[in-house]
Amino acid sequence: MPVHHATTYAGDPAWRVTGYRTVRRLLADPRLGRTHTDPDHASRYSESMVFGRALPASPTEHDDHVQLRRLLTPAFSARRMARLRPRVQDLVDGLLDQLTAQDQPADFHQAVSFPLPVLVICELLGVPYHDRDDFRRWSDAAADMTDRQRSLDGLAALWAYMRDIVARKRREPGPDVLSELGAASDDGTGRFAPDRAAMIAAGLLFAGHETTVAAIDKGVVLLDRHPELAADPERIAGAVEEILRLPLPVPVADGPAPGLPRWANADIDVDGTTIPAGDLVVLDLQDANLDPDTFDRPAACDPGRTDGTHLTFGHGPHYCIGAPVARLELQTLFATLPRRLPGLRLAVPVDELPARTTHLTGGLAALPVRW
Repeated sequence: MPVHHATTYAGDPAWRVTGYRTVRRLLADPRLGRTHTDPDHASRYSESMVFGRALPASPTEHDDHVQLRRLLTPAFSARRMARLRPRVQDLVDGLLDQLTAQDQPADFHQAVSFPLPVLVICELLGVPYHDRDDFRRWSDAAADMTDRQRSLDGLAALWAYMRDIVARKRREPGPDVLSELGAASDDGTGRFAPDRAAMIAAGLLFAGHETTVAAIDKGVVLLDRHPELAADPERIAGAVEEILRLPLPVPVADGPAPGLPRWANADIDVDGTTIPAGDLVVLDLQDANLDPDTFDRPAACDPGRTDGTHLTFGHGPHYCIGAPVARLELQTLFATLPRRLPGLRLAVPVDELPARTTHLTGGLAALPVRW
């Protein structure tokens, strides 16, 4: 059965959906969304203010989403990524220079995994890199799935910061995404009013670095366990897709299954089980990415895999708009590591790596390595 009763991180009831085909279908189902007609009484996924609870329903939700995608898509186009690629390579080389200047073992998470996505998203959005310690702290707090007040304070601080940045971009625009958001806030429709533009910007800043940090950490761990990931430079794109598909191979305590929370806005029949309108649905992307009916030897790490497309970035109208920049960063880094650091390896056993189990994006708190 692909539908199961579950309990969320917040202790509320939900439906957990598994299996590649079912999860993929529901990712594109318009009857599932992030809003609810009574969000204060809806099941919560977690205590985090980011994806942790339902948003108020809006009659313009669909149109607003279409307008937002239309506005942001050019920022992540193939042409823009091609222009950005040399700069990402320079950033990777510079960070690896700094890493190798340190004593061994060194923390790869602190030296490379965190600063690379931050540097890139700062350039794309037009956010000052020197503010990184502040928005890193706020993002970390906002993603806390156990402390509602900490998460609320972090999101409020991030939003206030971005509100100031968007206001500045409206006065002094530049060749960046926040300047485009600032211009859209003056279009007279009210859809991108300054406060909403700031919230969108905060979401871009959060998603643009937090998720990729975790993916880089995971990639280094997988590279340590599966050297074949870096064996063929011609298959680096496939290696990155396996890094994105496979779970972080770090033992964690049993608990609620992670997934993508969505709320049903109508009754939905899923293979004979009716999910009532208003219920919380957790789409288990990890289970889908390991479905043996879709992936041959799903736990194997195969850069030449051609039997399926992972769902890490979602599917359908809400497919992650930042996927191209995440792929660019990962491909550049993991193509460079075998050349620059052929002896890169973990400095501690995998089961001693500190997993961030209460953080929305997961990942590691530290990644000690030698080279």
